[in-house]
Amino acid sequence: MIQLKHYSYRMEQTYVGWIRRYILFHQIRHPQEMGSVEIETFLTHFAVEEKVAASTQNQAFSALIPYRKVLRLM
Repeated sequence: MIQLKHYSYRMEQTYVGWIRRYILFHQIRHPQEMGSVEIETFLTHFAVEEKVAASTQNQAFSALIPYRKVLRLM
């Protein structure tokens, strides 16, 4: 899906990294067990605990959108 949008290789790698972090953050739970609450928890953790910039949160959120669409969870 990411390749269909013609993102650069570097952006693909960045998105894969965010997806990996999301999965590991939630103790490798199956994606069908997770929803909007888990995404919000993940992003809130980075805002509060990791103190990342809003643009970083937006990038993480943007990475999760194609991931969830591929899994038909959105």
